[in-house]
Amino acid sequence: MNKKMFPTTPIERLKLFFTFFDSRWEDLTKDTWAKVVYKDFSAGLIVAMTAIPMAMGFAIAMGMRPEHGIIAGALACVIGRTFGGSKYQVYGPTAAFIPVIAALISKYSDPAIGGTFEQAHGFLILVSIIAGIILIIMGIYGFGKYAKLVPNSIIVGFTVGIAIAIALTNLEDILGIESFKDFIGQDEDINGGIIHNIYMAFQNIDKINIWSVFIGVITFVITKGLLRISIFIPGPVIAMGTATLLSSTLLADKGLILVKDLYGSIPNNFFVFTPPALPNVSSSVMLDMFYFVGAIVFVSGVESILCSSMADKLAENKKTPFNPDKEFFGQGMVQIITPLIQGFPCTGALARTATSIKAGARTPLAGYFKAILKLSLAYFLAQYLELIPMACIGGILVWVATNMIKPSEIKEVKHLGKFEFSMMVYTAVMVPLTDFLTGVLSALIIYFVVKLFFKRKSLKTQS
Repeated sequence: MNKKMFPTTPIERLKLFFTFFDSRWEDLTKDTWAKVVYKDFSAGLIVAMTAIPMAMGFAIAMGMRPEHGIIAGALACVIGRTFGGSKYQVYGPTAAFIPVIAALISKYSDPAIGGTFEQAHGFLILVSIIAGIILIIMGIYGFGKYAKLVPNSIIVGFTVGIAIAIALTNLEDILGIESFKDFIGQDEDINGGIIHNIYMAFQNIDKINIWSVFIGVITFVITKGLLRISIFIPGPVIAMGTATLLSSTLLADKGLILVKDLYGSIPNNFFVFTPPALPNVSSSVMLDMFYFVGAIVFVSGVESILCSSMADKLAENKKTPFNPDKEFFGQGMVQIITPLIQGFPCTGALARTATSIKAGARTPLAGYFKAILKLSLAYFLAQYLELIPMACIGGILVWVATNMIKPSEIKEVKHLGKFEFSMMVYTAVMVPLTDFLTGVLSALIIYFVVKLFFKRKSLKTQS
């Protein structure tokens, strides 16, 4: 292994981490620069158009405002491309963070405990910064390799579990009954967890807006159908435009809930400093801090390494592979800086990374182009983004959820044996039923305890 590209001491790693032009730029040469820059620009444009509706959807699902998703995706990509360890990875809001961030925002913005959204966001920023520092230390001391020890069965189960959670928690958007308190009682809101969401949906089945369901379905069909034809067609953007046009014309009087009905106008002054905040210190707050820091570190580490590995395979990278330690360092920088500028924790985005590679991306330039183009498009479209029906956002997130469940990966786990398959199923069920960290950590404990037990049993049999 090249010691220059994969140093073995903390000082050498730190020196590499702050080297901007490293091996990630090796495809940009004097002979190929024009072709590579054009490909990176094309890839950046395609991903930028796809990312805007997805970023808004992820932010809303997390309990954040739509513009937070836009700025978080752009900033994370610039920071991750500058300090990360992969040539190809696209950084931004991801589905894996939805249950983590949504849980924190929901709890600490609850008026019943004197919370506000600003206080909850400040606490999120604080735990994200702490997680970022931990990730940086892990990168400096070479912990990147340990992320690869997480069993594939649990990763696939975790992904399926998150997909199920996303699909079920977006019922209220597609059904058209989001926070209509005159429908479901002044003190009751449908946005209260998966089981609660399903229960409230059935309780209010007579309040469902059929036109909202229509918008959700047509968004899903257009997005999935167009992207099947070609990744160069920005399916989510076309679906979003179609849904917005329908809701503003033919369906204007059908009672559709729009983004502006819940969030007001979307500002285009994206760069606003948001400081960290600590709620009144108590044992509960300290336990929550430990939990959310751990969750952010785990998601950042595992998903970024998984995404980087997938990117090298998809791009058929025959040159220098991604550096897991540098990726940890880059993730740490993302989690420290991005939330401070009106954002939230982000990591490597599998679907957007795959789209970028298929569109021709070769160097980190694609990520910079994506960030600039995304912010530029969002700046000029801000006044129209608030007119998007919430059912459209729900349809896009359901499309994201269906993309996360890959039959080929499930079959691959099944071929590994009954134990691996049962661990996948256990994780997929526990993640949406309990919470992210409980589901994953309990699965990891069971997995390694059982493996250790059978290993010892095998050694005793041999002796």
